[in-house]
Amino acid sequence: MTTERVSDAIKFAYWVPNVSGGLVTSDIEQRTGWDYEYNKKLAQTAEQVGFEYALSQVRYTASYGAEFQHESTSFSLALLLATEKLKVIAAVHPGLWQPGVLAKLGATADHLSNGRFAVNVVSGWFKGEFTALGEHWLEHDERYRRSAEFLQVLRKLWTEDDVEFAGDFYRIRDFTLKPKPSVVPELFQGGNSSAARDNAGKYSDWYFSNGKDYDGVTEQLLDVRRTARTAGREVKFGLNGFVIARDTEKEAREVLREIVAKANKPAVEGFRSAVTQAGSSAPDGKGMWADSSFEDLVQYNDGFRSQLIGTPEQIAERIVAYRRRGVDLILAGFLHFQEEIEYFGAKVLPLVRELEAASTQPELELATV
Repeated sequence: MTTERVSDAIKFAYWVPNVSGGLVTSDIEQRTGWDYEYNKKLAQTAEQVGFEYALSQVRYTASYGAEFQHESTSFSLALLLATEKLKVIAAVHPGLWQPGVLAKLGATADHLSNGRFAVNVVSGWFKGEFTALGEHWLEHDERYRRSAEFLQVLRKLWTEDDVEFAGDFYRIRDFTLKPKPSVVPELFQGGNSSAARDNAGKYSDWYFSNGKDYDGVTEQLLDVRRTARTAGREVKFGLNGFVIARDTEKEAREVLREIVAKANKPAVEGFRSAVTQAGSSAPDGKGMWADSSFEDLVQYNDGFRSQLIGTPEQIAERIVAYRRRGVDLILAGFLHFQEEIEYFGAKVLPLVRELEAASTQPELELATV
């Protein structure tokens, strides 16, 4: 088996900055706003320049630079109503959401947006959020077992009548959702561990990966799609990457150097402490952030690792190389969102499309399994 889905053009998503502090835990200037008016304009710009998806973050309490947070589902709906083509993905936590309630919200959001609402199921890494809200904190694999049931219930409620589900975490008894969504919302799910990959292969439409180099992407992608095909399914692959596109490579590298040099060390170390238990508690040691360095954690989803840093030509070539390995979507973060998404749309995205068009028979650089 190879990851041979390379015929379609790669898609682009961006992180919605609905949480204060930007996408790096650094005291470097970030000309990015977390308010609605800023984000409304940003969403409209993003869809105009070629982005197809946006991902609204989920945080519930002040933590590690994120002092203020807008709730993800309501913020996503607001952005959907302000745009025409953009698909907006709302990140949600099982344990803090009941899947039947979210299914109802999702069906309404689908009708209001003409089928552009999606969900990212986040199993949870921040114990303090759950305990502060009086919710029981589960160990790593139990959180993913709960997410597996959550994903199944959502899909059943959106596609079936008279739903019955008897799980360890959720029970649905003869429930029919009316109206159902006009388009079944896409289900995204992330994580690095074997439990996360298993969930993605069996239950979700998309697997989100933290930032990875070529070898890391290949290993994860083959594993997820092996599980999916065993279950008679296909899963698409999204890769996180922090984009620093400048006219020269020297300029881009200097920006990265400054971001790390001005890192908010107490906040990064606090984040490292919080996520160490999330990653290392995975039985196989493959949990998120299990092998992240201090520099990696300055961008809290390992976005520097994907190395989308340099000139537009260098970044476009790297994106197409990821595409040849089977990546379906780049989830991009930026330092100054509005101006850099405009730059990306003008300088990088056209080069990606040119390289894709010239590469009619891509050379897969993957091992078969």
